[in-house]
Amino acid sequence: MAVYTDVPDHELTRFLRDYALGEVVSCKGIAEGVENSNFLLRTETGTFILTLYEKRVDPGDLPFFIALMEHLAGAGIPCPTPVKAKDGEALRRLCGRPAAIVSFLDGLWPRRILPSHCAALGAALAKLHLAGAAFAMSRVNSLSIEGWRRLFAATRDRAGEVKPGLADELAGELDWLGDHWPGGLPAGVIHADLFPDNVFFRGEAVSGLIDFYFACNDFYAYDLAICLNAWCFEHDGSFNITKARLLIANYRAARPLARAEFEALPVLARGGALRFLLTRLYDRLNHTEGALVRPKDPAEYLRKLRFHQGVADARAYGIEP
Repeated sequence: MAVYTDVPDHELTRFLRDYALGEVVSCKGIAEGVENSNFLLRTETGTFILTLYEKRVDPGDLPFFIALMEHLAGAGIPCPTPVKAKDGEALRRLCGRPAAIVSFLDGLWPRRILPSHCAALGAALAKLHLAGAAFAMSRVNSLSIEGWRRLFAATRDRAGEVKPGLADELAGELDWLGDHWPGGLPAGVIHADLFPDNVFFRGEAVSGLIDFYFACNDFYAYDLAICLNAWCFEHDGSFNITKARLLIANYRAARPLARAEFEALPVLARGGALRFLLTRLYDRLNHTEGALVRPKDPAEYLRKLRFHQGVADARAYGIEP
């Protein structure tokens, strides 16, 4: 989450006249994240999240995201529920941008990730995949290999500003992944961005999964690999095999992995690391001055990518076929 667009009081008041939410009590920008403008909205009837869609979000994809959240919430997945206006529509416009209001979820995202968090995450991710199997709509993953190539083309000339020689390293990795990316794995709706700040907990239980604005159809195991990257590395860059083992074991308890998925995990983890390295690199080089946003460090994912490059077998993640 982030804030790129300021919402004047008079425009917010006019916007909310289309909803049965009562008067505004407060509206505060949320600085975490990098994609859309988000606000914690309090009205006479409750607390909500107001989102203005910016940057990489294609307005044509918004009906997919809104319908997916409605579907998952109806299937018992703890995710935000879009709030419909008086005309029955959840998508509107505010300050010249597509906008929506969704329900607020209680809980906190873990600043210090414990093994118990990883265990609960694995089960929650599997349940999300199973619930999404009945979702009728689909969306191509715009940030898979072809998307990575576009991001690389947009950052190649300035990548050296972040780290000398980075462009050549990225070019070599893109070529390798293009030659080794798997096909035919079990696939369906995935979250594709399930970082710790997108998962809320109450105690050791998952209380909310948020930010579905990269959700798409892709390999289930790729979503699992993204979580390995986001949850199982320590601040010093070391890989925590205990966390990985618990994450994967609890995922498999709800949705067993096929042998081909197990074998593909090292390649998928490399791809997940490259994907976030490239988006962070792009955001670092194209930071909007004055935006209430905290660009994330691409070097973190370069270190993770190099770790996965040294993994020859998924057993290195603490699991057996």
